[in-house]
Amino acid sequence: MADQRQTGGMTTLQSLMWPELGICTERELYLRTEGAAAVSVERQSVHLATGAGLSFDTWFNLFNLGRWVQDCALQSLVLQLEGSGQFELAVTLATNAESREQVLCEYVQFPKEELLELDLSHLLRAPFGNGVLFFELRALSTGELRSARWQTADRAQREPNMAIAITTFRREAEVTRTVERFTAFREQSWLKDHVQMIVTDNGQTVDLSPPEGVSLIPNENLGGAGGFTRGLLEARARGATHCLFMDDDASIHMESLERTWMLLAYARDPKTAVAGAMISEHCRWKIWENGAVFRSRCRPLHMGSDLRELDQVVSMENQTIEPAPDNFYGAWWFFAFPLEEAKHLAFPFFVRGDDISFSLANDFNIVTLNGVVSFQESFTEKESPQTLYLDLRSHMAHHLSLPVLDIGRWGVLKIAVSFVMRNLQRMHYDTLEALNLAFEDVMEGPEFFDRNADMAQRRADLKALTRDEAWQVLESPSKLRQVRKKKARKGVRLLGKLTLNGHLIPWFGYFGRRITVRADERVDIAFAWGAREITYLNSAQDRCYTVRHSKRRALQQIWRLMGNSRRFLKDYDRLLSLYRDKYSYLTSEGYWREKLAMTSGSDGKQEAAE
Repeated sequence: MADQRQTGGMTTLQSLMWPELGICTERELYLRTEGAAAVSVERQSVHLATGAGLSFDTWFNLFNLGRWVQDCALQSLVLQLEGSGQFELAVTLATNAESREQVLCEYVQFPKEELLELDLSHLLRAPFGNGVLFFELRALSTGELRSARWQTADRAQREPNMAIAITTFRREAEVTRTVERFTAFREQSWLKDHVQMIVTDNGQTVDLSPPEGVSLIPNENLGGAGGFTRGLLEARARGATHCLFMDDDASIHMESLERTWMLLAYARDPKTAVAGAMISEHCRWKIWENGAVFRSRCRPLHMGSDLRELDQVVSMENQTIEPAPDNFYGAWWFFAFPLEEAKHLAFPFFVRGDDISFSLANDFNIVTLNGVVSFQESFTEKESPQTLYLDLRSHMAHHLSLPVLDIGRWGVLKIAVSFVMRNLQRMHYDTLEALNLAFEDVMEGPEFFDRNADMAQRRADLKALTRDEAWQVLESPSKLRQVRKKKARKGVRLLGKLTLNGHLIPWFGYFGRRITVRADERVDIAFAWGAREITYLNSAQDRCYTVRHSKRRALQQIWRLMGNSRRFLKDYDRLLSLYRDKYSYLTSEGYWREKLAMTSGSDGKQEAAE
């Protein structure tokens, strides 16, 4: 499974990651071969015939020299290889997508002990010390590579005790698999004595006898905000120094834990936190997000970067070491942070937005690291009136609560208007109703979030208003119109913008187009222009829902938005004062202990015997 952390006085910072069934098997993301080379994923080795080539110029296995120098001030660096045979070995430094420098090219032969070490410490100093490193082998005889490690003789700054906090709600099979994967990993890893898992069960339905190193905590369902906060407080009680928030299906390579732990151990700044990237499981070679920024809206960074293309990988990784803006945040599918620096806990959003305010309210030094990533379901297919209700609610509350996000009353109002207009043009009238409800709830002040921390009433309300936008089983695929694969023509787009996609045109409901659009395209309004009826089809093509043009429903919600806008502008100063005054209390440990009915210990917990 994992390489030993220490060999011969050297400490392994990063070892190879390999394709893994159930996580990702896109080979070009891990290694590239040329000629007669055979890869054994099970044994994690590559056998090469004479003349064959092997390269690790890949996102999962390059070494981000700039990150380790900048954040950890490394003084020594060694590349250790384990294998057999004779090779030409080349090490390349790429400081940008256009220019690469081959810093080493040598004939090497593995000794009898099968370990080969190359001192690359000079690359840590000027004129180097930046960019990304990768190595390549060309076989001069039959040979094999069994492992590779980037190592240092430097001593770590600290020895983290990391608690992995997972929140689950009625996903018994997923969380059971995650616990099993973690347990198998922990048993074989040098991290065994430095990592534990805390599973917060918001549904109180998980039937699990926790193995060693795993605790199961039954919890009231206060969403991700309450579940992860419970995990954080339990981690503190167990003496952890760092906490890692992670999804219950844990779609990560477990080696990501080792890389994260090592960076936290060597980081000069004790405030360092690691934000994992995200890749959609529907397209495993493309970055969805590698860190994100928030102001008025969420903006994922490096979205669309093709991890099969070295130029894009090098460009992305070199950009990640540039100073992060004040509004940079890490999502909770994978976010590791020092517990001592978590002065503010989650705001009681239930879900959606809690990770943004947590990152921005606390003084973390958030970084990313190649290969540390979670594979997730596509967010576009999860979109619903409820998720958009939650998004608008948190977007507005962020700007009212956090001085760093101050954009004034018109700026905050613009957020609500943009949410409504985008969905008006897509004829998502259920969503418009949910968005107006979110606007009204925000105007009740921060006490509304406290009273509705469990979202029970609002979840029922949103379910009741979701009529047209609920996914239905596709009964007759043959009756669907052909899926629109191209965006509407320029003239149609212009007319759509001028008329709110036909809402200002009389009788548009009779002559507009009827189309089918894939779910992953539904956030792009360009696919909706000119349509009076749209059927959205999920990626599995077994579910759909249909929305239709309605001037009556549109007018009702626009009129409601205008009334809400007038009230908001009039009440803005009072709301701003309320949210800023209450934020510290609603994110305090005392508030959450009372909310979760926690004493100094943990009520009703199941814990593995040590």
